[in-house]
Amino acid sequence: MVMRDTNDAAVAGHFDSAGLPLGTGTVPVSAPVQEVKHAWRLDDGQQTLVMTTTNERLPQVVYWGAALLEDEDLHALHHAHRIDVTGGMLDENPDLSLCPEAVRSFPGQPGLIVRDTDGTPLLPKFCFEAAEAKGNSQLELVYTDHDNGLTLTFHFSSDADTHVMTCQTVLDATRPVHLHWLAAPVLPAPQQSDEVIDVSGRWCGEFQLGRTAWSAGMRYRENRTGRTGHEHFPGLIIPCTGATNIQGEAYAFHYGWSGGHRMLAEELQDGRRQIQWGHAARMETAPATQFKSAPLYITYSNTGLNGCAVSFQRHLRDRIITWPKPDAPRPVHYNCWEAVYFDHKLPVLKDIAARAAALGAERFVLDDGWFGKRDDDTRSLSDWAVDPRKYPDGLTPLIDHVKALGMSFGLWFEPEMINPDSDIHRAHPHWALGSEDQTLGRQQKALNMALPEVRDFLYDRMSAILRDNDIDYIKWDHNRVLPMPDAAQTRGSYALIDRLRADFPHVEIETCASGGGRIDFGILQRTQRVWLSDSNDALERLRIQHDAALFLPLAVTGSHVGPRKCHTSGRILDISFRAWVAAQRHMGFEMDPRELDDHEAAVLTEVTSWWKANRSWLHTADILRLDSADPAVIAEQQQARDGSQFVVFAGKAATSAQIAPRPLRLTALDPKATYVISLINRDTAPMLSRGTPELKRTDLQLSGAYLMRHGITLPWSFPERMWVIEGKRL
Repeated sequence: MVMRDTNDAAVAGHFDSAGLPLGTGTVPVSAPVQEVKHAWRLDDGQQTLVMTTTNERLPQVVYWGAALLEDEDLHALHHAHRIDVTGGMLDENPDLSLCPEAVRSFPGQPGLIVRDTDGTPLLPKFCFEAAEAKGNSQLELVYTDHDNGLTLTFHFSSDADTHVMTCQTVLDATRPVHLHWLAAPVLPAPQQSDEVIDVSGRWCGEFQLGRTAWSAGMRYRENRTGRTGHEHFPGLIIPCTGATNIQGEAYAFHYGWSGGHRMLAEELQDGRRQIQWGHAARMETAPATQFKSAPLYITYSNTGLNGCAVSFQRHLRDRIITWPKPDAPRPVHYNCWEAVYFDHKLPVLKDIAARAAALGAERFVLDDGWFGKRDDDTRSLSDWAVDPRKYPDGLTPLIDHVKALGMSFGLWFEPEMINPDSDIHRAHPHWALGSEDQTLGRQQKALNMALPEVRDFLYDRMSAILRDNDIDYIKWDHNRVLPMPDAAQTRGSYALIDRLRADFPHVEIETCASGGGRIDFGILQRTQRVWLSDSNDALERLRIQHDAALFLPLAVTGSHVGPRKCHTSGRILDISFRAWVAAQRHMGFEMDPRELDDHEAAVLTEVTSWWKANRSWLHTADILRLDSADPAVIAEQQQARDGSQFVVFAGKAATSAQIAPRPLRLTALDPKATYVISLINRDTAPMLSRGTPELKRTDLQLSGAYLMRHGITLPWSFPERMWVIEGKRL
């Protein structure tokens, strides 16, 4: 049956071949109702993901959000999810499936682009093959295209404790094929959202949040640097309208891959939205019979951006990281780089180590300059042998001295790189990745980590150093982008790290790439610490750490007290501010301790002692970003998992527009409980703070309801200062 308008065209008999009046845009009353063939759901107590299929087609997500009833009718959800059809549309809306197919008239970006080895494009049409589910927490779906000899497998798992779901796509072929693009399982984006938040940055300015309004078309970001990159951290948050740090709904994604990646957020003409993640296009340079996306980690929150942040923090710390010594406290870290650079003199290093230990350091890390003829950054990378000019008796005298001070010992490597001015490059120039005339970065090239002989060489050199010396920590650096994106390079790097970790399981590894250039859940499956930024400027770190907390917990995030005059910004900052910013994360020092006067040494020792006294619960604390009414204040609340205590760091990054500080609202407290509130660094109040707010002179007992609805009234302070407030539930 069709509906006919009694307009002039109809009266005049002007009908098209289907019997519809020309130019009216009328459509059939309804398309045929299609039955649901399959339906699946995953749950973790906080979110539910529902997928259904029509006939034998690929599944599409018909619901992702807050947890649904256990007996929810999934077939009803399938039908309720269908959108209408009108003029200018196909008679049926093509599915926004887990891998949208061009062959099924999908109008947006497809989830798979693959070619035969002769270059012929393949247009696969997948049909259901098998499904295996374990309750509502694990699901595997298999779809095949027998004509093209292709199989797609989708893996899903949910975690009831962290509330993170893990998704992955695998493509198998009966013969080698060329892959251009393979998306991890494609998910819809909410239409109750005005914008997307993605993450960019630069050297010494990582984790910059960018907000882009939704509009018809595509937000497309692709990282082709060959590593995670300062510029393109693989994370995305989609807040629903009105969401803030502490309230509202939000959806979040992280692609756990250390090579180049691609993300697109597309709004179709019909209003639907899709999110795709995968390796950067054309990263798979060789034909193969199997390709995998990296794991895609997703989460939904109804407690604002913090709900997403807490899920990622917990999942990374408790599920992704493997700790060499799970029960050991995180040691206070000292790195000598900004004290000596390449100028290694054993008496000086011993003196610095003794001073660092006296300040509270528990680990000493010898940075770049200990090997080959490494007097600057132009030579000797890959010549991993101790420099006899600087260390005639090897590293043992320094290590013994450090151990006698009660500290463990760590060492810097940059395994994946090579200088043209090195013995190894002269012997094996073909080991370098890329062309002979490539542009160098920091006077170095990258080694081709896809070559087994390169990995064997690196393993032999590094394992010899680790066997012959009492080393329990590696700072693993990566100081240039690759000359070309290549997934095999990333897999080769993973293989080397995995081999070393298997043979030296007690050694902890820090991932560093000119600071935060390689931070993702892929590399963190193999490492235990990140060097968040090469900037030790506490003012810059305050913001970087705040935004990185959307994905990273305290336990893995290194933060160091830098020198009085920052080497990357030239800014001079008060020792108290520098120390408390470092105490927000895994605390360390990276300055020449000989520059400290008595006051600075006393402040640093006091803050370090506070951190040590609290690190046992801070290690597993949730970092909650606060919605500050004053844009000059960057504040966060680190709260114990059981809610029994918290600490608030309120950093003043600039001069406030108003004179008196605005109340700072807290979050996630028990409104019926009473908390003892203490300003633990009240003695650092500046002389211009002449009033007597209660918090400046005594502890307060306040309800959770008051702290969340009114907030803490802080004393006045200069810019570039930090207030630290402890709270304990009575």
